[in-house]
Amino acid sequence: MRIIIGLGNPTEKYQATRHNIGWDAITRISDDYRIPLNQMKHKAKCGMGYIEGEKVILAQPVTYMNLSGESVRELVDYYKVSTDDIIIIYDDISLDVGQLRIRKKGSAGGHNGIKSIISHLGTDEFPRIRIGVGAKPQDWDLADYVLSRFKAEEQEAIRQALKEASDACRMIITSGMDAAMNKYNKKKTALEQPDSKEEKSGSGPSGKAREDAKESFFKKILRKNN
Repeated sequence: MRIIIGLGNPTEKYQATRHNIGWDAITRISDDYRIPLNQMKHKAKCGMGYIEGEKVILAQPVTYMNLSGESVRELVDYYKVSTDDIIIIYDDISLDVGQLRIRKKGSAGGHNGIKSIISHLGTDEFPRIRIGVGAKPQDWDLADYVLSRFKAEEQEAIRQALKEASDACRMIITSGMDAAMNKYNKKKTALEQPDSKEEKSGSGPSGKAREDAKESFFKKILRKNN
């Protein structure tokens, strides 16, 4: 069994903000694998299902970010899993918007949600997927920045990052952490970015497909999490 936990803050006020990218990743995984988030337990909004035959629990802690460890501890204790069997997904301001970084362990790096989890688990050795939300502009307060929403020009990169986070969870389950780290721990080149010249122009099938799918992913998240 695996427990995949996306960090964020509850209530509509915080939905689709940079700090809630972990929650949004869980919503994406829920959609991809048809795992309904229909239970409220262990201080989290949860769903149970399967990814490639492996039983998984999806969880969005509702404790607020600074107390995320309370929910994680309850989940680990109740399902009797080791810390190697959890995957924590959360935001990182040290990474470019949409960039992923997968690690087997590590410090909190100033992230209050991870600080809480390390404190409650008594270890920093647990798998995690960090999703870049971009560096804080010089004239911004950090709290205001992480609670802000993505700009229109950033949303395509974030949609792609959420897809990759979902795919990375599948790869961790089927092929292991090392395989996922080798695939996703690389900085995207200009050719790999979703906003290449051809795609920006809207020419070709990819541009047309995006035009046909114009509805914002973040609006969908707001509807689903309400």
